[in-house]
Amino acid sequence: MKRIIDIITTEVKAAFTACGYDESFAKVTLSNRPDLCEYQCNGAMAAAKTYKTKPIEIANAVVAALSGNCMFEAADAVMPGFINLKLGSEFLASYINEMRTSEKHGMEEVQKKETVIVDYGGANVAKPLHVGHLRAAVIGEAIKRMGRFVGHQVIGDVHLGDWGLQMGLIIEELRDRQPQLPYFDEAFTGEYPSEPPFTISELEEIYPTASAKSKADEAFRERAQDATLRLQKGYAPYRAIWQHIMKVSVADLKKNYSSLQVEFDLWKGESDAEQYIPDMIQGLIDKGLAYESQGALVVDIAEETDSRELPPCIIRKSDGAALYATSDLATIVEREQDFHPDHYVYVVDKRQELHFTQVFRTAKKAGITAVDRRLDFVGFGTMNGKDGKPFKTREGGIMRLENLIAEINEAAYERIMENRTVSEEEARETAKLVGLAALKYGDLSNQATKDYVFDIERFTSFSGNTGPYVLYMITRVNSIRRKYEALCGEQGIAVRDNSVVQPPASEPEKTLMLSLARFSEAIQGSFEELAPHKLCAYIYELATALSHFYDTIKILAEEDKERQAGYISLVTLTRDVLRTCIHVLGFEAPERM
Repeated sequence: MKRIIDIITTEVKAAFTACGYDESFAKVTLSNRPDLCEYQCNGAMAAAKTYKTKPIEIANAVVAALSGNCMFEAADAVMPGFINLKLGSEFLASYINEMRTSEKHGMEEVQKKETVIVDYGGANVAKPLHVGHLRAAVIGEAIKRMGRFVGHQVIGDVHLGDWGLQMGLIIEELRDRQPQLPYFDEAFTGEYPSEPPFTISELEEIYPTASAKSKADEAFRERAQDATLRLQKGYAPYRAIWQHIMKVSVADLKKNYSSLQVEFDLWKGESDAEQYIPDMIQGLIDKGLAYESQGALVVDIAEETDSRELPPCIIRKSDGAALYATSDLATIVEREQDFHPDHYVYVVDKRQELHFTQVFRTAKKAGITAVDRRLDFVGFGTMNGKDGKPFKTREGGIMRLENLIAEINEAAYERIMENRTVSEEEARETAKLVGLAALKYGDLSNQATKDYVFDIERFTSFSGNTGPYVLYMITRVNSIRRKYEALCGEQGIAVRDNSVVQPPASEPEKTLMLSLARFSEAIQGSFEELAPHKLCAYIYELATALSHFYDTIKILAEEDKERQAGYISLVTLTRDVLRTCIHVLGFEAPERM
């Protein structure tokens, strides 16, 4: 079914045309003065310049043409030329009833389905996930799910850091600890062990030890650099160690991402792009795009319209080493070959904006992607503590992500136990859902580019603009449905579980219907703008409208059984739309709280 704003716009366009004005002026928007009207059209102001007449005269004519249209309860012309619109109750109820019986609550999938690559995650192997990885995972997962819901083929890629100096550091630290391993015996010719020579806990301790040693011991650092180079050139013993590192790390990463309800279709890393680098660099040279500058190979990316000076993209360092830009460009080569994407989305720390500007421009300039290919950088800000600085543990260290999740789950559990109506076991299970909602919604409700303060007390609150509040409103509907079913049983009447929603008879009822009717445009608009925070804003608006309706209308005391059953259908649809929205954002609601 069509979006409600498109249906309204069609009617207003017809009115403009009937009055002799071009339909392009009939743009309808949600009202910015909900106390006056629900939708508005300001096109008369622009049309007045074209038709050399007063805006109010055009507005009056359009309003007259809309007179008698049952879609509108009221259409008013207001000085200097605004057209204010209020929807008719019958029309609104019919739209809501169509939503109830339509797949995806009436949202039409996009006509032009695209293949979209979402690059998010970006974890480094051999290191634990920490709070710095949270935003990429949460925002990227939401964008991926939104894209799929509106109808695109969306492929999520974790894009692991698995090919840099940290590998050489681990190899050399392992040599110092276990020199007897066959990987360090030049004379060894057998098969290397299938089991890793370390656990994930040992591996996570090896890397920081090696990193610290490399800063104090130049000889060790040189050994690590040599080991990295040998690994990248295919030296079999080091490739075997690297495969162990990958196996152990990826298994742990999957477990930790799963606890966030984050899933990737591709578990690729920088290493997967390595084979594409030589031909890509040669292509840049052959096209005359890459040239030497102070020993390095660079590509100019500056354009005349730039408001600031942008440095060239360095493709190869003076010592012959590749950089992140080299790997990212080669990854695009690989993705073009494997998936032919229509759209790329990179969810990365906003401080990487220059880097991706260089990569995107080089890719288009070199013909790696089409010039009109959509390449989006979704840069995110920092999650800070209450002191305004990047979030740390109480001891001042970087907090592991699994510890952060455990901490917020515990806070959610304590909230639930304050007014306990469930067993301790159920409270623990519920706390996991509430904690995840608190964590994800607390992040996603902020515009991605902005820093925000992680406030565990506020995020786990069951009131205000929080994830737990949204879950609470969903479970309130579950509760009233149970009470309604019990009441029907007591009265000996059939449960009317799918009754028609009646035209609204009160302000809270109409407000709830108006919010529901905007579902399609809310979710489509949020994906088009790659803005999960806008979907959060819609969710909060809908949950608040539900709360106002729930607290004002005495559903179970309603004597008109038709209207009572309609109320149950209305709140059930609202619950289902909220469930859909939070699923798209990557969390779920419990049955009760």
